[in-house]
Amino acid sequence: MSRLAEFRKLEQTLAAQLAELEAMKGSSELQAEIEFETKLRDLLNKYGYSLRDIINILDPQANRRTAAPAATDKAPRRARQVKQYKNPHSGEVIETKGGNHRQLKEWKAEYGSDEVESWVSK
Repeated sequence: MSRLAEFRKLEQTLAAQLAELEAMKGSSELQAEIEFETKLRDLLNKYGYSLRDIINILDPQANRRTAAPAATDKAPRRARQVKQYKNPHSGEVIETKGGNHRQLKEWKAEYGSDEVESWVSK
């Protein structure tokens, strides 16, 4: 698309949005909402309250309802299975849940990871 065509398209979009904005400005519903918000904010300032304070007064359970589902969405982690490695060269047996075992790392360095993983008996 050429820059001129892109410019004209954006210009038309802007004109449509400006027309929609002017239509909304004349709306009695919008005027009523603006008046309500202005009066509410003036009242809050007069008494030194914030919107959060008003929510806590009107609905004290609101904080607990919004915070609780976030904690329950997580599924618990599955426990790792114990693996038993038996070295066929020395007959030594290691039981571990992860790959961070010192002797297991030494075996993998010496014999290779694929070779050591073939020694798993559980």
